[in-house]
Amino acid sequence: MSDKNNPQGQINIELDEQTAEGTYSNLAIINHSNTEFVVDFVSIMPGMPKAKVKSRIVLTPQHAKRLLMALGENIHRFESAHGEIKEAEQPQLPFSFGPTGQA
Repeated sequence: MSDKNNPQGQINIELDEQTAEGTYSNLAIINHSNTEFVVDFVSIMPGMPKAKVKSRIVLTPQHAKRLLMALGENIHRFESAHGEIKEAEQPQLPFSFGPTGQA
């Protein structure tokens, strides 16, 4: 039975203020098993010996593939509008941020 206020095929998605702020990440670590993909989003800060996982997303293989395709399409649109995204040379882990500053 279809709701007249919500046509079939549409999903009502809510976004609270805290989630809408987002979480900064400059590293993603991806692992998988035969049933799921796990993506850990990490924030590494200069001069800090430890990094903290800020968010973990667990996906089915099918959803992981859909995410890959959606990211690819969005990167294509972005580059069409703003030019090619240049890849920086990937530093080896652990990151070296140089000497630690003093206050």
